[in-house]
Amino acid sequence: MSPIASPAVPTLERVVDEQAQRVGARIRALRRAHGLTLIQVAERTGLSHPFLSQLERGHARPSMVSLERIARALGTSQVELLAAGDPEQRDPDDPRPQVLRSSEGARGPFSQGEARLLVRGARAFEPLEWVGANTDPGDYYLHDEDEFLYVIEGDVLLDLGDDGTARLGPGDSAYYRGGTPHRWRSADGTQFRLVVVKQKPQLPDPPTGRRRDRSQP
Repeated sequence: MSPIASPAVPTLERVVDEQAQRVGARIRALRRAHGLTLIQVAERTGLSHPFLSQLERGHARPSMVSLERIARALGTSQVELLAAGDPEQRDPDDPRPQVLRSSEGARGPFSQGEARLLVRGARAFEPLEWVGANTDPGDYYLHDEDEFLYVIEGDVLLDLGDDGTARLGPGDSAYYRGGTPHRWRSADGTQFRLVVVKQKPQLPDPPTGRRRDRSQP
């Protein structure tokens, strides 16, 4: 008797590609809802017009830093855009507890690593798991919300701008107020794993542009 074939399991790379398409569709929907052109969003984010066009079509993977810039331009949050990529959307009014498996959760790349959202649906705070081995810290993250960082694995150099740099190992943590520039990297080139918890942002009214010319993308 022939064994029953198991359903194909998508690879992580394929899942991220599909999530990129969903995130891109969400970015396009928000941009159009606010009456903004790609050129206007490019001016507000410092990202190129062609790159934004690729993002909206799912042909490029937005980094977490890019998502932060786009979110500010569209009056939303980085995590809300990332969550749009999750194939399993949860009803925000569902009060039941939830369990998220290690293979689940919306994911977004950063430098030489990946961030994963650890919750679905409505949330009072935003927990993310970050796994990487980058020795280049990349651009600073900057947002209005307080943030807590806990190191699970590896040695990390946490750069807090004018407040200095701290070397953190497993079990170490850091808390910094909103408005503090921050970024991190591997202290020795080996893999690190962090849990970062940010306050849920109080979103401002979305910015609007002039009435969008239908001839513009």
